[in-house]
Amino acid sequence: MRFFNRVSLPTPESVNLEFALAGIGNRALALLIDYHALGLLLAVFWIGWISFSIQLMNFLNQLNGDYSATPNWLLGIFLLANFAIFTGYFVYFEVFWQGQTPGKRLAKIRVIREDGRPIRVSQAALRALLRPVDDFLFLGVFFILLSQREKRIGDMVAGTLVVQESSADPKTALTVSDEAQQLATQLADMTQLDALRPDDFAVVRAYLQRRSSMAIQPRRDLSMQLARQLKTLIQLDTIPTGLTSDQFLEAIYLAYQNPSSRY
Repeated sequence: MRFFNRVSLPTPESVNLEFALAGIGNRALALLIDYHALGLLLAVFWIGWISFSIQLMNFLNQLNGDYSATPNWLLGIFLLANFAIFTGYFVYFEVFWQGQTPGKRLAKIRVIREDGRPIRVSQAALRALLRPVDDFLFLGVFFILLSQREKRIGDMVAGTLVVQESSADPKTALTVSDEAQQLATQLADMTQLDALRPDDFAVVRAYLQRRSSMAIQPRRDLSMQLARQLKTLIQLDTIPTGLTSDQFLEAIYLAYQNPSSRY
Protein backbone atom coordinates (compact mmCIF):
# COMPACT_ATOMS: atom_id res chain seq x y z
CA MET A 1 0.00 0.00 0.00
CA ARG A 2 1.31 3.46 -0.94
CA PHE A 3 0.62 6.32 1.46
CA PHE A 4 0.78 9.93 0.26
CA ASN A 5 1.73 8.94 -3.28
CA ARG A 6 2.28 12.10 -5.31
CA VAL A 7 1.52 12.80 -8.96
CA SER A 8 2.46 15.66 -11.27
CA LEU A 9 -0.33 16.63 -13.65
CA PRO A 10 0.21 18.63 -16.85
CA THR A 11 -2.63 21.12 -17.40
CA PRO A 12 -3.83 22.31 -20.82
CA GLU A 13 -1.75 25.44 -20.20
CA SER A 14 1.38 23.23 -20.14
CA VAL A 15 1.72 23.82 -16.40
CA ASN A 16 2.64 20.95 -14.10
CA LEU A 17 0.81 20.83 -10.77
CA GLU A 18 1.75 18.38 -8.04
CA PHE A 19 -0.89 16.65 -5.92
CA ALA A 20 -0.82 14.02 -3.18
CA LEU A 21 -3.18 11.12 -3.85
CA ALA A 22 -5.86 10.61 -1.23
CA GLY A 23 -4.98 7.05 -0.23
CA ILE A 24 -7.30 4.18 0.62
CA GLY A 25 -7.75 5.22 4.26
CA ASN A 26 -9.05 8.71 3.56
CA ARG A 27 -11.27 7.45 0.76
CA ALA A 28 -12.76 4.75 2.95
CA LEU A 29 -13.48 7.29 5.70
CA ALA A 30 -15.13 9.66 3.22
CA LEU A 31 -17.26 6.86 1.77
CA LEU A 32 -18.32 5.71 5.22
CA ILE A 33 -19.51 9.23 6.08
CA ASP A 34 -21.26 9.63 2.74
CA TYR A 35 -23.05 6.29 3.03
CA HIS A 36 -24.32 7.23 6.49
CA ALA A 37 -25.61 10.56 5.15
CA LEU A 38 -27.08 8.85 2.09
CA GLY A 39 -28.68 6.16 4.25
CA LEU A 40 -30.39 8.82 6.35
CA LEU A 41 -31.61 10.57 3.21
CA LEU A 42 -32.97 7.33 1.77
CA ALA A 43 -34.65 6.41 5.06
CA VAL A 44 -36.55 9.70 5.06
CA PHE A 45 -37.62 9.07 1.48
CA TRP A 46 -38.70 5.49 2.23
CA ILE A 47 -40.85 6.57 5.18
CA GLY A 48 -42.46 9.31 3.13
CA TRP A 49 -43.04 7.07 0.10
CA ILE A 50 -44.51 4.19 2.09
CA SER A 51 -46.87 6.59 3.87
CA PHE A 52 -47.90 8.13 0.55
CA SER A 53 -48.39 4.72 -1.08
CA ILE A 54 -50.60 3.44 1.76
CA GLN A 55 -52.79 6.53 1.67
CA LEU A 56 -53.03 6.38 -2.12
CA MET A 57 -54.06 2.72 -2.12
CA ASN A 58 -56.65 3.33 0.62
CA PHE A 59 -58.11 6.13 -1.47
CA LEU A 60 -58.16 4.06 -4.67
CA ASN A 61 -59.81 1.12 -2.91
CA GLN A 62 -62.76 3.39 -2.15
CA LEU A 63 -63.26 4.07 -5.86
CA ASN A 64 -64.86 1.88 -8.43
CA GLY A 65 -62.22 0.70 -10.85
CA ASP A 66 -59.40 -1.71 -11.48
CA TYR A 67 -56.24 -0.40 -9.84
CA SER A 68 -54.46 -3.71 -9.49
CA ALA A 69 -51.47 -2.43 -11.48
CA THR A 70 -50.93 0.54 -9.17
CA PRO A 71 -48.65 -1.28 -6.67
CA ASN A 72 -46.34 -2.28 -9.52
CA TRP A 73 -46.18 1.30 -10.72
CA LEU A 74 -45.50 2.51 -7.19
CA LEU A 75 -42.74 -0.05 -6.81
CA GLY A 76 -41.19 0.94 -10.14
CA ILE A 77 -41.23 4.64 -9.23
CA PHE A 78 -39.80 3.76 -5.83
CA LEU A 79 -36.85 1.90 -7.36
CA LEU A 80 -36.16 4.66 -9.89
CA ALA A 81 -36.28 7.30 -7.16
CA ASN A 82 -33.81 5.29 -5.06
CA PHE A 83 -31.44 5.10 -8.00
CA ALA A 84 -31.81 8.84 -8.65
CA ILE A 85 -31.13 9.72 -5.00
CA PHE A 86 -28.10 7.43 -4.82
CA THR A 87 -26.45 8.75 -7.97
CA GLY A 88 -27.74 12.29 -7.56
CA TYR A 89 -26.16 12.62 -4.11
CA PHE A 90 -22.65 12.10 -5.46
CA VAL A 91 -23.19 13.99 -8.73
CA TYR A 92 -24.70 17.03 -7.04
CA PHE A 93 -22.05 17.45 -4.36
CA GLU A 94 -19.04 16.63 -6.54
CA VAL A 95 -20.13 19.18 -9.15
CA PHE A 96 -21.33 22.03 -6.93
CA TRP A 97 -18.78 21.48 -4.15
CA GLN A 98 -15.88 21.32 -6.62
CA GLY A 99 -15.12 17.63 -6.31
CA GLN A 100 -16.16 17.12 -2.72
CA THR A 101 -19.04 15.37 -0.98
CA PRO A 102 -19.75 15.88 2.74
CA GLY A 103 -17.59 12.82 3.42
CA LYS A 104 -14.75 14.01 1.22
CA ARG A 105 -14.86 17.46 2.78
CA LEU A 106 -14.53 16.00 6.28
CA ALA A 107 -11.75 13.66 5.12
CA LYS A 108 -10.06 16.60 3.33
CA ILE A 109 -9.90 14.98 -0.09
CA ARG A 110 -11.21 16.06 -3.49
CA VAL A 111 -11.94 14.63 -6.95
CA ILE A 112 -10.24 16.35 -9.89
CA ARG A 113 -9.80 15.63 -13.57
CA GLU A 114 -6.54 14.14 -14.83
CA ASP A 115 -5.41 17.57 -16.05
CA GLY A 116 -5.82 19.06 -12.57
CA ARG A 117 -9.02 20.94 -13.40
CA PRO A 118 -12.30 20.75 -11.43
CA ILE A 119 -14.63 17.85 -12.08
CA ARG A 120 -17.70 18.35 -14.28
CA VAL A 121 -21.13 16.74 -14.57
CA SER A 122 -20.06 14.06 -17.04
CA GLN A 123 -17.17 12.85 -14.86
CA ALA A 124 -19.27 12.96 -11.68
CA ALA A 125 -22.09 11.02 -13.36
CA LEU A 126 -19.74 8.28 -14.61
CA ARG A 127 -18.18 7.90 -11.17
CA ALA A 128 -21.61 7.67 -9.52
CA LEU A 129 -23.02 5.20 -12.05
CA LEU A 130 -20.02 2.88 -11.66
CA ARG A 131 -19.89 3.09 -7.87
CA PRO A 132 -22.08 -0.02 -7.38
CA VAL A 133 -19.65 -1.94 -9.60
CA ASP A 134 -16.73 -0.75 -7.47
CA ASP A 135 -18.60 -1.66 -4.28
CA PHE A 136 -19.39 -5.19 -5.51
CA LEU A 137 -17.03 -7.60 -3.72
CA PHE A 138 -14.81 -4.58 -2.93
CA LEU A 139 -13.56 -4.43 -6.52
CA GLY A 140 -12.84 -0.72 -6.15
CA VAL A 141 -10.52 -1.38 -3.22
CA PHE A 142 -8.44 -3.84 -5.23
CA PHE A 143 -8.16 -1.46 -8.16
CA ILE A 144 -7.14 1.44 -5.88
CA LEU A 145 -4.43 -0.67 -4.25
CA LEU A 146 -3.09 -2.09 -7.49
CA SER A 147 -3.28 0.89 -9.85
CA GLN A 148 -0.40 3.33 -10.06
CA ARG A 149 -2.62 6.37 -9.51
CA GLU A 150 -4.93 4.68 -6.99
CA LYS A 151 -7.97 4.66 -9.28
CA ARG A 152 -11.13 2.67 -8.90
CA ILE A 153 -13.08 1.63 -11.99
CA GLY A 154 -15.17 4.80 -11.89
CA ASP A 155 -12.04 6.93 -11.89
CA MET A 156 -10.55 5.03 -14.82
CA VAL A 157 -13.65 5.49 -16.96
CA ALA A 158 -14.27 9.12 -15.94
CA GLY A 159 -10.61 10.17 -16.15
CA THR A 160 -10.45 11.46 -12.57
CA LEU A 161 -8.16 11.32 -9.55
CA VAL A 162 -8.89 11.62 -5.84
CA VAL A 163 -6.30 13.84 -4.15
CA GLN A 164 -5.68 15.32 -0.76
CA GLU A 165 -7.05 18.78 -0.19
CA SER A 166 -4.42 21.47 0.21
CA SER A 167 -3.80 22.23 3.88
CA ALA A 168 -3.98 25.91 3.10
CA ASP A 169 -7.38 27.57 3.32
CA PRO A 170 -7.70 29.61 0.13
CA LYS A 171 -9.78 32.25 1.89
CA THR A 172 -7.60 32.86 4.93
CA ALA A 173 -4.15 31.32 4.62
CA LEU A 174 -3.21 32.62 1.19
CA THR A 175 -1.28 35.86 1.57
CA VAL A 176 -0.96 38.50 -1.13
CA SER A 177 1.28 41.55 -1.39
CA ASP A 178 0.18 45.18 -1.20
CA GLU A 179 1.30 45.65 -4.81
CA ALA A 180 -1.03 42.83 -5.89
CA GLN A 181 -3.95 44.37 -4.06
CA GLN A 182 -3.39 47.69 -5.80
CA LEU A 183 -3.12 46.07 -9.23
CA ALA A 184 -6.24 43.97 -8.63
CA THR A 185 -8.36 47.13 -8.38
CA GLN A 186 -7.05 48.32 -11.74
CA LEU A 187 -7.25 45.12 -13.78
CA ALA A 188 -10.94 45.54 -14.62
CA ASP A 189 -10.19 48.74 -16.55
CA MET A 190 -6.91 47.53 -18.04
CA THR A 191 -7.84 44.03 -19.21
CA GLN A 192 -10.58 41.62 -20.32
CA LEU A 193 -11.04 39.70 -17.07
CA ASP A 194 -14.22 38.08 -18.36
CA ALA A 195 -12.00 35.97 -20.62
CA LEU A 196 -10.88 34.04 -17.55
CA ARG A 197 -12.71 30.77 -16.99
CA PRO A 198 -13.26 29.04 -13.63
CA ASP A 199 -10.72 26.41 -14.71
CA ASP A 200 -8.09 29.12 -15.30
CA PHE A 201 -8.73 30.52 -11.84
CA ALA A 202 -8.42 27.03 -10.35
CA VAL A 203 -4.93 26.66 -11.84
CA VAL A 204 -3.84 30.04 -10.43
CA ARG A 205 -5.25 29.21 -7.01
CA ALA A 206 -3.57 25.79 -6.98
CA TYR A 207 -0.20 27.37 -7.77
CA LEU A 208 -0.53 30.09 -5.12
CA GLN A 209 -1.50 27.53 -2.50
CA ARG A 210 1.42 25.21 -3.29
CA ARG A 211 4.20 27.62 -4.21
CA SER A 212 5.69 27.69 -0.70
CA SER A 213 6.51 23.97 -0.94
CA MET A 214 8.19 24.24 -4.35
CA ALA A 215 11.90 24.56 -5.05
CA ILE A 216 13.03 28.05 -6.02
CA GLN A 217 13.86 27.50 -9.69
CA PRO A 218 10.82 25.37 -10.60
CA ARG A 219 8.63 27.85 -8.76
CA ARG A 220 10.13 30.77 -10.68
CA ASP A 221 9.75 29.01 -14.03
CA LEU A 222 6.17 27.99 -13.35
CA SER A 223 5.22 31.45 -12.12
CA MET A 224 6.65 33.11 -15.23
CA GLN A 225 4.92 30.63 -17.53
CA LEU A 226 1.55 31.15 -15.86
CA ALA A 227 1.95 34.93 -15.87
CA ARG A 228 2.76 35.01 -19.61
CA GLN A 229 -0.22 32.85 -20.50
CA LEU A 230 -2.66 34.81 -18.35
CA LYS A 231 -1.35 38.12 -19.65
CA THR A 232 -2.19 37.01 -23.17
CA LEU A 233 -5.54 35.58 -22.13
CA ILE A 234 -6.79 38.79 -20.51
CA GLN A 235 -5.26 40.92 -23.30
CA LEU A 236 -2.79 42.83 -21.14
CA ASP A 237 0.06 44.37 -23.13
CA THR A 238 2.71 44.29 -20.40
CA ILE A 239 2.87 43.50 -16.72
CA PRO A 240 3.36 46.79 -14.83
CA THR A 241 6.98 47.62 -14.09
CA GLY A 242 8.23 46.57 -10.68
CA LEU A 243 5.83 43.66 -10.24
CA THR A 244 7.00 40.08 -10.02
CA SER A 245 5.15 37.30 -11.78
CA ASP A 246 3.92 36.05 -8.40
CA GLN A 247 2.47 39.45 -7.57
CA PHE A 248 0.74 39.54 -10.94
CA LEU A 249 -0.82 36.12 -10.28
CA GLU A 250 -1.92 37.29 -6.85
CA ALA A 251 -3.63 40.29 -8.47
CA ILE A 252 -5.41 37.98 -10.92
CA TYR A 253 -6.50 35.81 -8.01
CA LEU A 254 -7.98 38.79 -6.15
CA ALA A 255 -9.57 40.45 -9.17
CA TYR A 256 -11.31 37.28 -10.34
CA GLN A 257 -13.03 36.87 -6.97
CA ASN A 258 -14.57 40.33 -7.30
CA PRO A 259 -17.67 39.76 -9.51
CA SER A 260 -17.97 43.46 -10.41
CA SER A 261 -14.50 43.41 -11.92
CA ARG A 262 -15.51 40.87 -14.57
CA TYR A 263 -18.41 42.78 -16.10
